[in-house]
Amino acid sequence: MRASGIELTDNTDCLVSLPPAMAGRFCDLHPSEGRRWFAACDPDGRRLGSGGGTVHVLREAWRASQGTDSFRAWIRRERKLIIHGGGQSRRLPSYAAVGKPLMPMPALRWALGQRVDQCLLDLQVEACDRILERAASPSRVMITSGDVLVHFEPDFPDLPDADIVCLGLWGTAEDAQHFGVFFCPRQCPGELAFVLQKPSIDEIRQSAGDHLFLLDSGVWLLSERALAVLFAKSGACIDGSERESGQLAAYDLYGDLGPKLGKAPTVRDDAVFGELTSAVVPLPGGEFYHFGTTRDVIRSTARLQNRVLDQRRFAGIGSKPHPSMFVQNTALDESLPDTGRNVWVENSHVPRTWQLSHDHCITGVPENGWTLSLEPGTCVDFVPVHQSARWCLRVHGMDDTFSGACGASDTTYLGRPLVQWLADRGLDLGAAGIVPDTDIQRAPLFPVVELGEITGAYLEWLSCAAPRADSGWRERWLSAPRLSAAELGEQASLDRLYSQRRAFLKQALPCMAENHDRSVFYRLDLAATSAIYVDPELPVPELPSSEADVMKSIHARMFRSALLRERSEDDSRWEKEAFEILREAMTDVLEHEPVCPERQVMEDQIVWARCPVRLDLAGGWTDTPPYCHLFGGRVVNLAVDLNGQPPLQVFIRPTERPEFVLRSIDQSREQRITTYEEIAACADISDAFSIAKAALALAGFLPPFHAQGGYASLRDQLIDFGGGLELTVLAAVPRGSGLGTSSILAAVALGALSDCCGLGWGHTDVCARTLVLEQMLTTGGGWQDQVGGVLRGAKLLESHSGFDQRPAVNWLPGHLFEEGPSQGAILLYYTGVTRVAKQILQEIVRNVFLNSRPHLAILREIGENALRAAESIQRADYDALCSSVNASWCLNQRLDAGTNPEAIQAILDSVSDWLCAAKLLGAGGGGYLLMLAKDEECAGRIRRRLTECPPNGKARFVSLSLSRTGLEVTRS
Repeated sequence: MRASGIELTDNTDCLVSLPPAMAGRFCDLHPSEGRRWFAACDPDGRRLGSGGGTVHVLREAWRASQGTDSFRAWIRRERKLIIHGGGQSRRLPSYAAVGKPLMPMPALRWALGQRVDQCLLDLQVEACDRILERAASPSRVMITSGDVLVHFEPDFPDLPDADIVCLGLWGTAEDAQHFGVFFCPRQCPGELAFVLQKPSIDEIRQSAGDHLFLLDSGVWLLSERALAVLFAKSGACIDGSERESGQLAAYDLYGDLGPKLGKAPTVRDDAVFGELTSAVVPLPGGEFYHFGTTRDVIRSTARLQNRVLDQRRFAGIGSKPHPSMFVQNTALDESLPDTGRNVWVENSHVPRTWQLSHDHCITGVPENGWTLSLEPGTCVDFVPVHQSARWCLRVHGMDDTFSGACGASDTTYLGRPLVQWLADRGLDLGAAGIVPDTDIQRAPLFPVVELGEITGAYLEWLSCAAPRADSGWRERWLSAPRLSAAELGEQASLDRLYSQRRAFLKQALPCMAENHDRSVFYRLDLAATSAIYVDPELPVPELPSSEADVMKSIHARMFRSALLRERSEDDSRWEKEAFEILREAMTDVLEHEPVCPERQVMEDQIVWARCPVRLDLAGGWTDTPPYCHLFGGRVVNLAVDLNGQPPLQVFIRPTERPEFVLRSIDQSREQRITTYEEIAACADISDAFSIAKAALALAGFLPPFHAQGGYASLRDQLIDFGGGLELTVLAAVPRGSGLGTSSILAAVALGALSDCCGLGWGHTDVCARTLVLEQMLTTGGGWQDQVGGVLRGAKLLESHSGFDQRPAVNWLPGHLFEEGPSQGAILLYYTGVTRVAKQILQEIVRNVFLNSRPHLAILREIGENALRAAESIQRADYDALCSSVNASWCLNQRLDAGTNPEAIQAILDSVSDWLCAAKLLGAGGGGYLLMLAKDEECAGRIRRRLTECPPNGKARFVSLSLSRTGLEVTRS
């Protein structure tokens, strides 16, 4: 069985075609891909093309799933992503054995959270996932090439409902002549008229008068109907039995099916025309990176590294454009020369005795001490073969294509005709045992030797333009076992290749950490890196200097924590320090804006502050430190009153005694404060008055936040203030509600203190200080809660990266929530299930500190979904809003598995027939449930069902109304 199966249970089954040997070893050599992948190869000795190959890998994955589903049922159950990478890789021989998708890729200097051991496949899947999120329901299979990477802007549109959806890229006629090209009527730019394969510039210009043209990105989405046609074209039946044994026909998706698509196809085929619908969608801001040849790899990687030149995105890594020299998984004894260009070194040891120039690809070289000078354009590839400790030496030219008959004058090797290369070494085809009409891919050119037999002089003889005639290497080459490029793919020892790569990577990591100012080390996915760094023989990296960037200092400590945890050692100190640095950085902002409180109310006046709660619709978590500091936040939320009143209120009354009297109406508690120490002890969240104490501190009743450094004692300060204050809190919302109660209550307290003490804080200042207050309480939390409640109505809130998190407000109309049928379809239900958000927050914050790639990717999607939610409210599109709320709920569950406990799912299941969307508010796990019914009638049915059969004694519906005021502060 030449396939490697993995249990596939995610929303998308991912399938990859690879060279035969790699397909069988994929699961073992790439265990981090988990259960998501299935790897297969074309049948032995047969090339099926992208169309036949698609049919083959789908059938193999279905058979390996070992389920009872028919093929059609299996296709309908989950979408399939297919990445084709099983070609011979003639023009990129260094990665022919593993397949282009598994080619290691350097972490991009402007990206955060990339894996140090990532491969091209990781980058491809990230882009493909984003496309599949926007695909219409009929699109069941997405197909792309293993040597292509597309990049596009976040505002990716919903894809149309068509049997074949092709993604295109804008480009010039000069670029288009090398690709498949889609032509679309100018009047209907999403409609496909016809497809041309590599048309001439004249052909393109002739059609451009009436048509727009786009380059084929190679990314296609197929419906079940399109799959049935593809199966038939490949000689199979989509309804065939599992034991169907007929051979598949070679069929190319792009070259054979492409010309038959569109309203005016260049090749008429009745099985396609009139049967399948097709559409073209331009990738917004689309960029195309090709990795088909050795030179392409270097060129495309350089373009990727330089696609972001904003130096703020890669602070400390150097600001000059990244040279086209790439070193990874390598022991490099001396830096590459600054004058070099177009150099790729991977999984190799390059000692000081090597002299490089330019245009090199060096891969697989084991530890050595050879003296060697490589001429420009020379590539060296060491391939471990199955024989113990033996290596196959493959030298080749940067632009070699490994195609053509060996005896032909235009068949080149190392940049010159193969027959000339042989002649320069006193050889000919006969002596080499090569028949003239043999394809060079099958010519035995590469000697297999023991490591001790290799010298720099031998490598120079193999590669240089003018080898020494009397070297004796001719006889050694003739007598050695030799393999062809085709044979190397089958005989390569993948275990040895991967083992050496891991060893070199481990050797390089401490150097990367030590040189963090010039490397991407602390921008990597540190959770994944710590698992590689776990070897106790590797030194724990030194911490950056005290002058280092705040976020780098935090990342360094969190990496230490993760590493020690991987080594089963005590890590608590370093995680605690990381959180403390974040708190200090945030509170420092306000310590540089201290205040001087002065009593501004008469002895018989009462300050009354009240505020609505917030309902988060989309974007929650992006406002949470440190994510918002790194990327900025984006949230859509509503300020709402409950049962006709603002539920969060604070009353302040002046008193004669020099003390603070704190009261909680809802908790029936009281506490008297007479010392600074009592105020400073605000981090205990079990204390009913922790919020009030922290608010007093920020209002200048703690020396670090007082403009004049404070007083000798709190008693002295309050005597000078004119007496104490009685502060009474009312929270008419259950604890753990998910409505932002704690944060908003803190903002209400700060707003009341500002009015009472003449601090002059506006709503923006109050919200910024609330974010710091939460850090003082060690509960973390973002800014959306307080901003969502303090500011009225519906809004899109956006902040920029940095420590000053004062979001800009984009006001949204309240029509959907105040008028028309949708108003009656929106329900707010208290589930009676509670969950405190502190532990949830800390876990997610920990993963952001570690640049966890999965978490950062989900958070990015959450932010993008907020834009779609805002647009739906702006257009008063209830269905689109439901789609965004559902997306929020799904994304939140992906971010934190505990978001949707069984008790909540049971509630949703009981009313699912009448629901259009639903989500728990806030961090999830309990509290209030927002439900968007299909219509008012369905809302009535939901209300009746849950009123008659409540899940517990506390569950109840609460009426909501959009607040037109937000935070209000008045005096008696």
